[in-house]
Amino acid sequence: MKAPVRGIEVLFEDDHLIAVVKPAGLPTANAAQGEASVFTALKRRFGQAAFVGIVSRLDAPVSGVVVIAKTPTAAASLAEQFRERTVDKAYAAVVTGRFPAPLGTWIEWHDAISRHPGERASEIHPAAAAREDGGDGVPRVALSKARVTRRAGEVSLVELEPATGRRHQLRVQLASRGCPIVGDRLYGSRLPCRTGGLALHAVRLTITHPATGKRMTFESPCESVWKDVFPSLFRGRAGS
Repeated sequence: MKAPVRGIEVLFEDDHLIAVVKPAGLPTANAAQGEASVFTALKRRFGQAAFVGIVSRLDAPVSGVVVIAKTPTAAASLAEQFRERTVDKAYAAVVTGRFPAPLGTWIEWHDAISRHPGERASEIHPAAAAREDGGDGVPRVALSKARVTRRAGEVSLVELEPATGRRHQLRVQLASRGCPIVGDRLYGSRLPCRTGGLALHAVRLTITHPATGKRMTFESPCESVWKDVFPSLFRGRAGS
């Protein structure tokens, strides 16, 4: 049994990194002074002088797998992997509306996403508007694969594999196609999520270990979070 971090599940830990499951509602880092985050929880666990390197993050309302570096060398390696897109990421989402593809069929989304300073929401653009560089407000490349795996009434379970990591990428890509994530009022969802936050969960993260060079996969199945909230999606086989 891996030791918890103030209620945060630990999936893996060694001298170089720690992989945890972030609950919905808890920021990864940069919380207001005095408020909890994954960063502050790890600082309490390791000691205030310890290195805690946030190399990627999930939005506060999103749950799932996060990896954090424990040394500057590990942080540099992991950050480069995210920049070079050698990290494999997979998410699950519960959405409303009709997903724009048949059940079980993978589709690819090539978009551009921008956000202007001071605005909460990101904006989606045609792929032709995308640039890889530039400052705030410049549309950047946003690449994802997605498929719907189950449908039940007004909700559907969607698997997502983003190749890039733009702000609110999956949220705005789904909403722009008429199927916002349950609980995501910022992008048009009218259905609240009973878990609090959004029905978006990082189910899998694969990295190259910064010291050993071994590929490692950390997983957190969405069923463990949602089976009681969306029982119709996780009970037997769903129809199309």
